Amino acid sequence: MREIDAELVASAVEGLCVDANYRISEDIARALKSASGAEESALARGVINDLLENAAIAGEGNLPLCQDTGMAVVFAEVGQDVHVSGSLSCAINEGIRRGYESGYLRKSVVSDPIDRKNTKDNTPAVIHYDIVPGDSLLLTVAPKGFGSENMSALAMLKPSEGIEGVKKFVIETVRKAGPNPCPPVIVGVGVGGTADYAFLLAKKALLREVGSPNPAAFWDEAERELMAGINALGIGPAGLGGRTTALAVFIAPYPTHIAGLPVAVNIGCHSTRHRSVRL
Repeated sequence: MREIDAELVASAVEGLCVDANYRISEDIARALKSASGAEESALARGVINDLLENAAIAGEGNLPLCQDTGMAVVFAEVGQDVHVSGSLSCAINEGIRRGYESGYLRKSVVSDPIDRKNTKDNTPAVIHYDIVPGDSLLLTVAPKGFGSENMSALAMLKPSEGIEGVKKFVIETVRKAGPNPCPPVIVGVGVGGTADYAFLLAKKALLREVGSPNPAAFWDEAERELMAGINALGIGPAGLGGRTTALAVFIAPYPTHIAGLPVAVNIGCHSTRHRSVRL
């Protein structure tokens, strides 16, 4: 049994919070540069170039990419041969608290959905645990802004609606979202499981590297068809029109019940922030 000190976890999470909020990931930067070159609209091209300039200024100046530094979502893959000395959840939240303070990141979490009193340290985080083989701990911090989170949608389709029903729902969800999630977006889609699990699949799908193929040929083709359909909507960067409404569509399927076809959509903005570390 491998021992990991809770202080190491807190320190790692603090660093992930700051890095995720300050620096756009390389795969997304590449996708934005590629989209800029492919845009026919000068306005759309200008918006994408502004996004890239914003990312460069943030990275060089150690500043947040966006004023909405998000609610902290944390994915923890815990090896079954690992023991954390102290509370893992407390250590993660301590890291969030430190990161949002030391990084001068906006605190956006309220303690109750109705009375709306700010917790003043951006905790608690939303933490998803997964027990896996091994003796390491993989932590991923994904700050989620609510311009995009508010555009989430779920459909409990009839099994007879099949893949065409899935595609129709995803495209309609992005159409309704319009400029709100700060396009060009990354679209996470969870298909299967139960209603709650489909949403988790959709959110985890956003962690995939932009440009990576789906390992299943059927779903890879579906992703390509959805990309074409979404970009044909003409919403474009910042909702001002253009060919680039989405940088990627990622589908995560899972077995489900014979009587159901759950489909969840979770949209990420143009920077879809996340950083990981393995301890």
